[in-house]
Amino acid sequence: MQRLSGLDASFLYLETPSQVMNVAAIVEVDPSTIPGGYTFNSLRLEMERRVRGLPMLRRRLADSLTNVDHPVWVEDEDFDIERHVHRIAVPAPGGIEEMAALCGHLVAQVMDRKKPLWDLWVLEGLSEGAIALVLRMHHACVDGATVAEILGELATSTPEPPALDAARVKESAGGASRPGMAFGGAVNFFVQRPIAAMKLIPKTLPVPFEWFKRVRSGDGMPAPFLAPRTRFNGPLTPRRNLAFARLPLGDVKRVKDHFGVKVNDVVLAMAGGALREYLQTRGELPEEPLVGLVPVSVRGVTEDDLIETGTNKVTGMFTRLPTSVADPVERIRLAGKYARQAKGHHQGIDANLLRAYAEFAPGNTLGALMRLYSDRRLSGLHPPIFNAVISNVAGPDYPMYLLGARVKAVYPMGPIFHGLGLNITVMSVDGELNVGLLSCPDLSPDLWDLVRGFGTQLEELVAAVEADANGDSSDDGPSDTGRQSE
Repeated sequence: MQRLSGLDASFLYLETPSQVMNVAAIVEVDPSTIPGGYTFNSLRLEMERRVRGLPMLRRRLADSLTNVDHPVWVEDEDFDIERHVHRIAVPAPGGIEEMAALCGHLVAQVMDRKKPLWDLWVLEGLSEGAIALVLRMHHACVDGATVAEILGELATSTPEPPALDAARVKESAGGASRPGMAFGGAVNFFVQRPIAAMKLIPKTLPVPFEWFKRVRSGDGMPAPFLAPRTRFNGPLTPRRNLAFARLPLGDVKRVKDHFGVKVNDVVLAMAGGALREYLQTRGELPEEPLVGLVPVSVRGVTEDDLIETGTNKVTGMFTRLPTSVADPVERIRLAGKYARQAKGHHQGIDANLLRAYAEFAPGNTLGALMRLYSDRRLSGLHPPIFNAVISNVAGPDYPMYLLGARVKAVYPMGPIFHGLGLNITVMSVDGELNVGLLSCPDLSPDLWDLVRGFGTQLEELVAAVEADANGDSSDDGPSDTGRQSE
């Protein structure tokens, strides 16, 4: 028995039919590289074999009315691969837009909590003989880093199937008795939680005062609920839409090196420019900068002994986006400046503060409040906390194979929330930067226009680099952001 941390469990409590807490990885692959050729049955059998070495994919939720604390994970003794691996055909002509539409339908579906919270959909019928693998997992059991780890376990550097780790095959979440679940939950809830609350108070008191001080000086993260309202900051419906793009990673690194910033700063600059162009074209561009939430992993950070270990080890950093600046060169410089300010502020806050407070998440109460918030469309009645989630995941810079099939592109996707209806995730794999956008079509039906803006922004930045190299610019060198490592 492994009890969920408060942050893990919060994603269960926050879920509603219109706010589905699924995380997904959409992987385009070439099935011609699979040893022995591709068939759905053989791929499913190989996935069944691999799951034996991935204990996380064999556990399911357990709970009871007598448990006052968060649910627990137990081993699924009735695991059946046929309940998890499915196939479906992409509508003709099988292009990327048809694939994205089908993926949008899949990620919008609520998962069955009576079995391990994941499934794999094999999308057949893509153009040029390709297939796509859509790995869906509930956010309660993974964060972005965990998804990357699972993909790393399933992926190999050669098409041949790897041997399984015998130790991991033997790992088990174990079982759970109702008395044991209830007793452990009661100890946590009535003994450890009050102690944790007393420890948290002195850590928390300075945070709002320091934040207010930094906001006034303009040297830090923007405060929550001060972001300008955009079309993405409204109530969600159960529908989802996706859009994808692939950009040359070499061009991104060339821009990074020239302007002396990080890859993440280039991503933020492209996101700011694409959002500016998208909203300005529609007459909806706010005067003040938009605000992005950048997920930050806290793996490796010393944990409070009163925090359940859990799977989600992440916090968030607010940063302004350079949407108020027309010049692409100035945008990338401003993106670097905003990111440095946000990082400096964020590093001064206890990395485990969010996870510590999540331990107090009241399951039934929070779930009821979330349903009320959703049903009454209350997210449209208060200022946005932020405007978009922007996540940058570094993948392997070499060819890899997933279940024997050569990987062509990977688009990881996180959830969206009421009032926070845009998720931008980029992942670098084998010399390309894959850009994936997730939103709600009732907020943004033309999401492809926004994702195409990333390519436009990169072209403008590369043109600026070439102009400098040819002596056509008045810029005398790298920006004042200073040289930083990638």
